[in-house]
Amino acid sequence: MVVILKPKTTEEDVQKMISYVKDMGLDVMVNTGVDCTVLGLLGDTSRIDPDTLMLNCHVDRVMRIAEPFKKASRKFHPEDSVYEIGDSKIGVEKTFTIIAGPCSVESEGQILEVAEDVKKSGAKLLRGGAFKPRTSPYSFQGLELEGIRLLKEAKEKTGLPIVTEIMSPYMVESFVENVDVIQVGARNMQNFDLLKELGKCKKPILLKRGLSSTIEEWLMSAEYILAGGNPNVILCERGIRTFETYTRNTLDLSAIPAVKRLSHLPVIVDPSHSAGMSWMVEPLSLAAMAVGADGIIVEVHNCPEKALCDGAQSLNPKQFDSLMKKLKGVGKSLGIEV
Repeated sequence: MVVILKPKTTEEDVQKMISYVKDMGLDVMVNTGVDCTVLGLLGDTSRIDPDTLMLNCHVDRVMRIAEPFKKASRKFHPEDSVYEIGDSKIGVEKTFTIIAGPCSVESEGQILEVAEDVKKSGAKLLRGGAFKPRTSPYSFQGLELEGIRLLKEAKEKTGLPIVTEIMSPYMVESFVENVDVIQVGARNMQNFDLLKELGKCKKPILLKRGLSSTIEEWLMSAEYILAGGNPNVILCERGIRTFETYTRNTLDLSAIPAVKRLSHLPVIVDPSHSAGMSWMVEPLSLAAMAVGADGIIVEVHNCPEKALCDGAQSLNPKQFDSLMKKLKGVGKSLGIEV
C-alpha cells in the first residue's frame, strides 16, 4: 500500500504519520520527492482501511500495490531514479548513455587500446569482463583479479568509470573497493545470496535479465537488492531465450516500455548479446533508443577475429565510431543527448 502525502506536509507531520502506521504493526518506506512525500506500507495491509487513512488531513491519496515488488514499483517511487557515475547521469530523461569495451580483458595492451578508442568515440563508461561465466569449463574464464587491476589502469589513463561482472558473494567487498558499477550477469540474476550481499553496499548494480526470466522475476531480483538497502539498481535487457535459433537470443524490446511503466529504475539494452552477431548491433542500438532505453552496453574489441570471448558479436573501434555517429545523429533529431 502507498500513501501519498499532500505537498508542503511538514517533517513533523510526516513523522507523526509514520508513527501512526508503525503502531498498526507495519514497516514504512519513505520516499521524499520534489513535490510530495510517499510512504510505502510493508506488511499485512489487508486489514488497513484506505478510507480511514484518508481521514488524516495530510493524506492526498492511498493506493494498493498489487505487484510483489514494492521498492522497485513506480507507484511507490513515481519519479525516475537517476544515478551519477563519473561524468554521466543514467536515468535522466532524453539522455542516452553508452557503455563500451571488450567482452573480456585479455591483456594490458588490449584493454588500454580499446579504452582509449571507445572514449574518443564518446563512450562514458568502460566495460570489461575479469571473471567470465562460460558454458564450457574449457573456455577462457577471464584474468580474474589481474583483469580488475588492468581495468583500473585503463580508468587511470582514460578517466572512464569501469563496469565488470561479479560471480560470487564472497567477492563483493573487493568489487566495492575497485569497481564503479558491479554487473550481475544473466546467469546470476537469481543468485539470491549474491543479490542479498549486493544489497548491503551502495555501489550501482547493473542487473541483467535472466535467459528465460519474466519481467516480474527480473524486477523481483532487483527488489532483493533494493530491500537490502542499496537503492542503486540499473536494469539491463540482454535478450531472452526463445525457440528462434537464427540469433543467439531474442531482444525483447517490449520489455523497455513495460518496465518503464512498472518501475522507476533505469533500463539499458545489450545489443551485442541480444543477437550474437556484430552486424545486428547497430539496428538494435537504434531500436533501443527509439523505444526509450536509457542507454546501451556494447562489446568492442580491437581485433574481434582474435578475441578470446564473443568475437562474433564484437565491434571493432572503427565500427563502434560509426555506430556512435549514427546514435548522435538520430539522438539529435529526437532531442536525445548521447
